[in-house]
Amino acid sequence: MPAREIVRSRANPAFRRFQERKRRARGDGLLLLEGVTLVEEALGAGLRVVEAAFSERAAAKPTCRALLERLQRAKTRGLFFADALLDSLAEVETSQGVIALAEPKHFVEADVFASTPLLIACWAIQNPGNLGGLLRTAEAAGATGALLGAGCADPFGWKALRGSMGSAFRLPHLSGLEAPELVALAKTRGLRLLAADARARRRYDEVDWRLPSALLLGSEGGGLPPELLQASDERIAIPLRPPVESLNVGVAAGIVLFEAARQRRTDAA
Repeated sequence: MPAREIVRSRANPAFRRFQERKRRARGDGLLLLEGVTLVEEALGAGLRVVEAAFSERAAAKPTCRALLERLQRAKTRGLFFADALLDSLAEVETSQGVIALAEPKHFVEADVFASTPLLIACWAIQNPGNLGGLLRTAEAAGATGALLGAGCADPFGWKALRGSMGSAFRLPHLSGLEAPELVALAKTRGLRLLAADARARRRYDEVDWRLPSALLLGSEGGGLPPELLQASDERIAIPLRPPVESLNVGVAAGIVLFEAARQRRTDAA
């Protein structure tokens, strides 16, 4: 990637492309990536990184020089911004000085339902960081995919991508599903819908997670709507010691999914 002239003006078209992408609410079009790790994860997942910008400060670091070389091999257009200009685009307090635009990853239904499905089915997870963290937890526990309701944050949005740290590129998922569509899709594919419900009597570790299953998760504040609770095959709960009444959705998902992973691992042994 040859050296380029350093962009120093906010009026520069290159800067404005990144700025406009940051302002958009949802990830239609190109994805905005920040930081060395996330750009590397995108490349590793096979995404085409169209354009990357480095601050003057970052371009001198060994990790960034290695990334520059990798992007050069991928034929990515390279830019260099003045430090203050690139820092103004960053969401984190201490910017790594690297930002990029990449083509999105597209998943289809067959990707989500491969193997013996173990899915998360998320409803109204509006906080993008929480949703990104959920996808990362699901991938770490060996889940095979995710179904995301229409009220969820965009998994390819700026903050959700930071939360998932690459998992959104790899974990197959379908987004924007209405409640009836989500239920019908799971039922058609032969999955049991197991709803996380703090009022349920059955413990999460009493369930046979070796069967094709989808864990229904709602927001910590609102939980799951009545139509999804009624459509579920069973409701499960994590026993909590009083006075604690609920857990963060990411923590709850992690507890249940790693129990499912334990059962599947034991069954395969």
